[in-house]
Amino acid sequence: MLEQILADIPVPPDPEGRIVHGFSNNEDAVLVKSPPAGMVLVQTVDILGAIGNNARLFGQTTAANALSDVYAMGGIPWSVMNVAAFPSPEKPEDAPLSVLADILRGAMEKVAEAGAVLAGGHTLDDEFIKFGLAVTGAVDPAEAARNDALAPGDCLILTKPLGTGILATAIKARWPGFEEAEAELYRWTTRLNAHGAEVIRAMKLKAATDITGFGLAGHVLEMARGSGVSVELDSCSLPFMEQAEELASFGLIPAGTYRNREHCSCRTTVSESAEELRALLAFDAQTSGGLLLAVPQERVQEACERLGALGEAAHIVGRVLPLRGRQEQLVIT
Repeated sequence: MLEQILADIPVPPDPEGRIVHGFSNNEDAVLVKSPPAGMVLVQTVDILGAIGNNARLFGQTTAANALSDVYAMGGIPWSVMNVAAFPSPEKPEDAPLSVLADILRGAMEKVAEAGAVLAGGHTLDDEFIKFGLAVTGAVDPAEAARNDALAPGDCLILTKPLGTGILATAIKARWPGFEEAEAELYRWTTRLNAHGAEVIRAMKLKAATDITGFGLAGHVLEMARGSGVSVELDSCSLPFMEQAEELASFGLIPAGTYRNREHCSCRTTVSESAEELRALLAFDAQTSGGLLLAVPQERVQEACERLGALGEAAHIVGRVLPLRGRQEQLVIT
């Protein structure tokens, strides 16, 4: 039955012949051509529990989320493998196999958009639906961005608004207006970060990350610690998805947001001038969030123009400062 589902799902095209052997012959492993000479591999894996109520868009979201780790280093996706956990087919009342088919179809749409090829995957019987991708990408090592290369004077540019944790909570609670919240969530989570990676490569940016489970503030603090600097986030400049702030004001804030804030509290200072709710939402756990690019001050306009020309947002949300001290590696104003 699973073989029939897979047979009905279009496979991303492989015009270069990256898959050498194994995918169509039920091998336990697949032979994949190496990326061009001089490139190094970028490898990552990411799996999500079900989000929202649309299986196809959830599949797109999980693919975009996993591919984002490659894009954050300025990489180009090369090949992927699916990882799926799904209730047994003997329990169709839990989830019909058509749901799995829609998840896979959505994921493959984004893999094809990214220009990667499918190299197989693995499924397992599980009470709860989970799906993700193991992704292999390629990047020129001289042009790879890292999360430990911030420099004082850099400005931080965010390419997507925040709020997926808040919206997902409202959707799960079926809060009034949750249908609009779901449409807004998928509008952003299904969007690839490919253009941000293109700007990283074009400008040879040294530092970047993608914003996911630790929230913007958590990932910024990781960068600050790795780089030996302090970072100042401007809460007034943080962009949010439609309804996110309003829903948060009603208390629809996931527990993970508070856990993120608590985990970062020993190295974070929140200014008295910061708006309390927006400062908290800087820790909202994101799914398939945007890229955060560290751009030298003198090149900020260039970065914004490049992103704009590609149809991407460019929100200046903070700046990098010399190390202020262990307790102030992240300052939210």
